[in-house]
Amino acid sequence: MSSRTSHRISLAIDRDVLHAGAVALSACVLSAGLVYVGYLVHVVRVARRAPCEPVGGECVLLFGKDAPGGRIDRDFAARLDRAVSLWQQKPRRSLVLLGGGAQGEASEAEVARNGLHARGFARDIPLRLESRSRDTLQNLRNARQLLGDGMRTRVTLLSNRYHLARCALFARQLGFDWELCAAEPKLRLGPGTLWRLAGEAAYVCWADLGTRWARLIGHRRMLERVT
Repeated sequence: MSSRTSHRISLAIDRDVLHAGAVALSACVLSAGLVYVGYLVHVVRVARRAPCEPVGGECVLLFGKDAPGGRIDRDFAARLDRAVSLWQQKPRRSLVLLGGGAQGEASEAEVARNGLHARGFARDIPLRLESRSRDTLQNLRNARQLLGDGMRTRVTLLSNRYHLARCALFARQLGFDWELCAAEPKLRLGPGTLWRLAGEAAYVCWADLGTRWARLIGHRRMLERVT
């Protein structure tokens, strides 16, 4: 069993995650699915409208992606290509590579570093690696610790378009000053992308409604996990 699968199973049986899921599912059922549709529209809108060039961010957070055996798929490659393009147009102050990995294998952050260097990314450009996280929320929580005082500046969240609504949700909850940067030039609605958008909508619905519910009932433990 991979570490990512193990992590997902641990989340699936976590009582706080199940609590949030029950709240989200109830909202969707009681609204005859309209709540979910609303989140789906939001995720698609963010994916369509996200810019490819940041405006003010001086620190780029490059989200990693599962890369078993160090193999970079098309989506991961698009993220790396966009990072290289950003630096060619305007060098930023720093670049943080996010993502852990299975024990004994290169982390997603290390795979990203190797991929950037293979694309001609200058080796003297300072890179910071966050190699312990296994999901988007952990990516950003660990990045917040890594940046320290750098949290006071705007960060650019760089990922694939289908993933950006989730990135934005957690960045807002964790107190970042953030902007989005899409890896792809535009959203292409093929079957695979539609499936991913549908899954992201369910995830964002789960996380957002669970957080709102936790605030409403004053559930401190649940809030501490997402803020």
